[in-house]
Amino acid sequence: MKNTIHSDQKGRTIIVTGANTGLGYETALELAKMVAKVIMACRNIAKAEAARDRIIKTAPAADLVIMEIDLSSLNSIRKFAENFKSKFNKLDVLINNAGVMTPPYSKTEDGFELQFGANYLGHFLLTGLLLDLIVKTEHSRILTLSSAVHKNGTINFDDLQSEKEYDRMKAYAQSKLACLLFTYELQRRLEKAGHNNTISVACHPGIAMTDLSRNMSKFQYYLIKYTLAPFMAQSAKKGALPTLLAATGEAQGGDYFGPTGFNEFKGKPGIVSSSELSKDEKVANKLWTVSEKLVGLEYL
Repeated sequence: MKNTIHSDQKGRTIIVTGANTGLGYETALELAKMVAKVIMACRNIAKAEAARDRIIKTAPAADLVIMEIDLSSLNSIRKFAENFKSKFNKLDVLINNAGVMTPPYSKTEDGFELQFGANYLGHFLLTGLLLDLIVKTEHSRILTLSSAVHKNGTINFDDLQSEKEYDRMKAYAQSKLACLLFTYELQRRLEKAGHNNTISVACHPGIAMTDLSRNMSKFQYYLIKYTLAPFMAQSAKKGALPTLLAATGEAQGGDYFGPTGFNEFKGKPGIVSSSELSKDEKVANKLWTVSEKLVGLEYL
């Protein structure tokens, strides 16, 4: 049935990046309840272990595997992929969830602006490194998280790493637009290569109260939490519903899921719309080519 989360995921292997907190945690928790084997791909192992213990209290039969990955490090991503392939011979769903939002300007160890590097480029590389396993797995999916903020984004090819000028929100919007451009371009390339068993989809959580807001000032955080949030935002648990629908429900390649309430702030998950720029094939193709060079991997 359309717009229905399928609760039986037994036998499926699912990676959730950033599974120790926020949307990733809620996603991992619900998938564990559905009896999927959940790979908690996290940067901080201690926090991941604490999250695993909380999940097990709620779902004692949970099948959870913690694996270390830092999406802001290409070397870490390569090590994760190598480690995963040494342990598993299939991958049903890759959920590219981990991310950062509006931090002070900083660069990854590879010289990328942090949001563009962690939110987008890291997942671009991770997807490519795991693609051979994914495409040989029946009915597999690659799910990448975007944001409604992508509608304010552009891809500044002249300053992708925000070295000339850094605006936190513009950089965040660029990274999330890149995630959608990637989703759609990946689907086109999968189809062209004849990989009909695999689809690429995307989702966004609406306005969800997660610790992504940690880079706000205390004044901004409490202002939003106690004045705007009750009317415009939803919990991380509800914010994870579009992810769960995209990962387990009926979907076609290129579908984009999100809350269907007013302005997509919150509400029942379903198919939502994205910006015209996110569907621009020329921009997507150029971004793909640039991304391959930046991460040092060509695929599809």
